[in-house]
Amino acid sequence: MIARGRKLPESTDPGPEPGELSQRKRPEAGRFLLQVDRQTKGSYATAELAEAAGIAIKTGYPHVQVSIYDSVEYKNAILELPAAT
Repeated sequence: MIARGRKLPESTDPGPEPGELSQRKRPEAGRFLLQVDRQTKGSYATAELAEAAGIAIKTGYPHVQVSIYDSVEYKNAILELPAAT
């Protein structure tokens, strides 16, 4: 018996445009990256903005590790909640 190949219908979807970005790689707009449990969640232009966003996450979810990564100096700072008085 001869094996025959099946011809698949041609797709009408041309795929992503050359300038389009995929979901796997997002551009980093800022120098400071906010990371939650070692996963990047956002980028910010200043450390103060990243820290404010990180404290908001840490306040709502105190059990997760929140850190700010400086992509220029290659430094990572782990955020802790301020001590309650």
